[in-house]
Amino acid sequence: MTPTGILGGSFNPAHRGHRAITLAAIRALDLDECWWLVSPGNPLKDGVSDMAPLAIRLASAQAQARRAPIRATDIEARMHTRYTRDTLRKLQRRYPRREFIWLMGADNLAQFHRWRGWREIARTMPIAVIARPGYEHQARASVAMGWLRRFQRPASHAKLWTTWRLPALVLLRFRPDPTSATAARAADPDWHRRHPAQQPRSPLGD
Repeated sequence: MTPTGILGGSFNPAHRGHRAITLAAIRALDLDECWWLVSPGNPLKDGVSDMAPLAIRLASAQAQARRAPIRATDIEARMHTRYTRDTLRKLQRRYPRREFIWLMGADNLAQFHRWRGWREIARTMPIAVIARPGYEHQARASVAMGWLRRFQRPASHAKLWTTWRLPALVLLRFRPDPTSATAARAADPDWHRRHPAQQPRSPLGD
């Protein structure tokens, strides 16, 4: 079994913060690699006016993933899944030789209870939550954390995640990185013009 992290997001655009937290998670969890799932459309972000086309966001993610054990993919669009719960189930069926752990930022934990089937996600694979500046209080006080708290594992045992009984949650804290996609778009509104519009190759290994 190949230990593999999964980090989903809009990547609008992908930036150095995505890369930094992913590499830190790979070390903390002893992963072989991490897959970035570039979302065709986040149900909680429907109507966002400055969302770049999927092909451009994917190209941005693949550029950030270069020379790292990170694979950026549009597999959600290829599998025609809209909700994380369905995506993770399909990935487990499609890649039975991999052991997956779901990665998400503390900002997502704060609203995790709004995700469709969020308890099912927690029962599907372990979850590693990565601290983000300004979101710790919201994450710890969230509806989802109220339920997940009983399943929390110590960060010192993070490398043992493949042995955990589900549900299982671990909170990881790395050196803070203030980079955000919102700030990146504000600083460079034309970022998407520098990435190719054609569909980039989107490989995933077995």
